[in-house]
Amino acid sequence: MLRAGGIVLGGSLVSGSATAADGDGSTTLTVLSYNDIQTAAAQDEDFPRLVTLIEQRRAAADGPVVVVGGGDEVGPHALSPISQWRAPVDVLNEVGPDADVIGNHEFDYGLDPISEVTADSEFPWLATNLVDSETGEAFDGTESERVVDRGGVRVGLIGLADEGATTGKTNIDFEAEGITIEDFTETGPAEAKRLKEDEDVDVVVALAHTGIDDAENLAEADADDDIDVIVVGDDEQFYPPETVDGSIVSEARARAAYLSEIELTVDGGEVTSFDGQLIEVTNDIEKDPTASDIINEYRGEVSLDSPVVETETPLNATFGANYHRETGYGNLITDAMRERVDADAAITNAGGIRSDSVYGPGEITGGDIFNTLPFPNTVISLELTGEELVETLESQVITLESETGQNFGEEISQQTSGVRFEWVPHEDADELVRDVYVGGEPLDPDETYEVAVNSYIANGGSGYPLEDKPVVEDTGELQATTVVNYLEGKDTIAPTVEGRMQRVDRDLPDASVTVDGNGKVVAQFDAPDDVESVAEDTVAVWTTDGDHLDAEHVAFGEGDETLVVRLDDGDLADTIEDADDGDEVPLDLYAKYESSEYDQIYFERSRLNADVTATVRRRGRGASGRGRAAPPGR
Repeated sequence: MLRAGGIVLGGSLVSGSATAADGDGSTTLTVLSYNDIQTAAAQDEDFPRLVTLIEQRRAAADGPVVVVGGGDEVGPHALSPISQWRAPVDVLNEVGPDADVIGNHEFDYGLDPISEVTADSEFPWLATNLVDSETGEAFDGTESERVVDRGGVRVGLIGLADEGATTGKTNIDFEAEGITIEDFTETGPAEAKRLKEDEDVDVVVALAHTGIDDAENLAEADADDDIDVIVVGDDEQFYPPETVDGSIVSEARARAAYLSEIELTVDGGEVTSFDGQLIEVTNDIEKDPTASDIINEYRGEVSLDSPVVETETPLNATFGANYHRETGYGNLITDAMRERVDADAAITNAGGIRSDSVYGPGEITGGDIFNTLPFPNTVISLELTGEELVETLESQVITLESETGQNFGEEISQQTSGVRFEWVPHEDADELVRDVYVGGEPLDPDETYEVAVNSYIANGGSGYPLEDKPVVEDTGELQATTVVNYLEGKDTIAPTVEGRMQRVDRDLPDASVTVDGNGKVVAQFDAPDDVESVAEDTVAVWTTDGDHLDAEHVAFGEGDETLVVRLDDGDLADTIEDADDGDEVPLDLYAKYESSEYDQIYFERSRLNADVTATVRRRGRGASGRGRAAPPGR
């Protein structure tokens, strides 16, 4: 097959399109695809524009057209608590796709409602490799395959999902429910071959809710090249049509931002060439009025457009931020959860924070909150021992050396409140999570703590080991509602990063310093062998309460083996002003550095840590131990 095509911006083609007949008897078949509509389903923005764009490209095609989806269309979105799957399905019924595939978010409402989703849909939902364990047929409400005739071309459609998009991202016990998840790399090629040999199909299109990596594995496993096109969903990548091991693979990002268009030249029952591109959904594309009316009718049932609060800092709901590090918005969400049930700590999963957008500074509406927390999850508090709390936090650490880490970098994959800790994302770490404080006090492994979570992770979602933990309180209140109620009592907010989750790649030796409020505090450390340089503006000491002080001067040059850090003594004394004379205050020093060993994927640099003990001497600082009384002559 030939690779041809490019990117389309603003709805106008950049690359040329194939002709309707490249030779006697040939036909140009256009495959239009979308995937992962998710949060766009609740907004009168890109989704109605995508509907218009599909109709425009249908009309512009030089031959027959097939429209398909890559899964994750009916959730999550801000209207889930009101319409569940109905809002996106109603809009997709206007599109009239030839088929879609069951993805993990089609299971957001449970297994049984799948039959209701399919009943409300005027198009088939495919689940070729998710079968009834007894009969081997498609499970209730779904179909194994669909064959459509378009302009003399027979097109076979199959739907595939990997375990990552089923058991890995749902709380459903498929085996107990009588559903077998077959290996998509075996079922997919076998079904494609059957369609071509037994059903006289000319073109096979696989709707693969697997992500790009597994889609490429599918193409490789399809040894006889029976699968012509693989429409991908799940990992939400910008992946213009490209030939991979004899199949054309494409993914149109997510949230109705792009439409994939692939033009296949079909001659003699075979695909002989193709031309493909992604078309961007831009504001100059008119909204389909029917789609807009459907969405706005559902939005009118709730106060999604009402202002809730003003934020002075951005609320970062992007995947990249919330999976990898602490965010101000993650802090706000978990603070609201912890306050709601008066818990010691709170945890929420990074994957539960959606929309992949940043809100503010400025006005925040109820719709913004529901858009970022669109799942029907409720707030629950559990009883955990200190040991169980550490195990829970560790369950979300993704090491740099793991397969996921090599693709996306080291991750912490959660947001927290009331708890502070360090995480060490390496396979050889003695502890993945360490130096844990709850409420400002060192964690006691045998102590019992009340921890607020959402119902999804309380039931074991995202790999959290919480399924059998005692429930203290089940509020029955949506997580998004909890956050809205928390914000409604405030005029303005300004959530920031507070050092709740500190990443550490390498340790420096421990250090001890004396703090009396006068002069300078200097600490020096033998640097690990892999330290090539230190980013001076990243060096700071942190207290267990989240206060921090940037270093005044840092010395570490090329060829140096010792890192020297200087702090202003008076500023450090003010930072730990609650300490009394003679107290030994635990501090942590952190610094970002260039490593000769760690090849970071997401973060720009690796990170050092040193435990620093500061002994307080209040001489000359007044009876209260406050202020900066300089000695004579200073």
